[in-house]
Amino acid sequence: MNFADYPARALMDITSRPPIVFVRGEGSWLWDNEGRRYLDFIQGWAVNGLGHSPRCITEALADQSARLITASPAFYNEPSMLLAGRIVAHSVFQRVFFTNSGAEANEGAIKLARKWGSIHKDGAFEIITFDNAFHGRTLATMSASGKPAFRALFEPKVPGFPKATLNDLASVERLITDRTVAVMLEPIQGEAGVVVATDDFLRGLRELTRARGLLLIVDEIQTGVGRTGKLWGYEHAGITPDIMTLGKMLGGGVPLAALVAREEVCCFEHGDQGGTFNGNPLMTAVGSAVMDATLAPGFLDHVNAMGERITAGLRALSARHGLGEVRGRGLLIAIDLGQDIAGKVVDAARDEGLLLNAPRPNLIRLMPALNVTAEEVDAMLQITERCVQRVLAAA
Repeated sequence: MNFADYPARALMDITSRPPIVFVRGEGSWLWDNEGRRYLDFIQGWAVNGLGHSPRCITEALADQSARLITASPAFYNEPSMLLAGRIVAHSVFQRVFFTNSGAEANEGAIKLARKWGSIHKDGAFEIITFDNAFHGRTLATMSASGKPAFRALFEPKVPGFPKATLNDLASVERLITDRTVAVMLEPIQGEAGVVVATDDFLRGLRELTRARGLLLIVDEIQTGVGRTGKLWGYEHAGITPDIMTLGKMLGGGVPLAALVAREEVCCFEHGDQGGTFNGNPLMTAVGSAVMDATLAPGFLDHVNAMGERITAGLRALSARHGLGEVRGRGLLIAIDLGQDIAGKVVDAARDEGLLLNAPRPNLIRLMPALNVTAEEVDAMLQITERCVQRVLAAA
């Protein structure tokens, strides 16, 4: 069955998609409806930390769906309590609120910080965020984001999000007023092109926010649950944030995210926060399976080893062809191609059965499964180099 046989027009047109229909996935591989296989280094935008349809997730879904899919957020359920316990036991936080998406978790973080400001800082509500940041697609999280394409969309925006410059502590300090309640950032700006907040900057930001009585919120939607080679991205800097948001890899492919906070920050009263499907047993059972796999001995060592393998390979490729910087951490890596050819490289790679992402016209971003093999990494490097060579020759 080919693409023309599917009622694609029934889907709302919100992005440009190639004429491919995926029907099956396993590990680092996807198959389309015509039986063609693709090596996937996008993995749902860093969602499938364990690859496509890993056994631990399919078994958790089958087992939990046969027992209890959802009850009501008005009651406790066992899987949500177990997953919350795992997150708390392996982080600096004491409380967890589960959501369905990263954007919803970030909305919750914004609400929690503003509630805390209304109680403890005389109604302070502004949250300093950063140019080129990405926090989601709700009105509030788009307002908090610093993505240039969002500036003129869906006006009027939600007020209260002045923008600083990443890795520039003075730019943050200049924005602090008596209206400021928090600073919110991604440890690595993924959509901006894998721009890393340096450890020194994060440590300085923690000192500054403590000195000024402000909350520090880390958006770990893309960096949490092992992506950077540590369980949480903030661990690289050795800091203790006040609030963290999780998503993507927490569910390993199912809709699951979380707002996580220190006890002294938790000030929601009954009725302030909720959600029909939040913390349902089916999704949180999967979250525990993902956490158990990520915490298994040697798992994060493998993430770091594969990250080093990719980085070394891309740096060698860059040197051979006069390209730009390779940057990132763990298995969130980007290469600057030095000119605006990333889209053409992505298209050429897809024709060769490799899926890559170009968040910027000059940049390729890699977000493979965290259990990607050395052989799959080498295959990606070989195909990428061939495609870069072909595109450069044509240019």
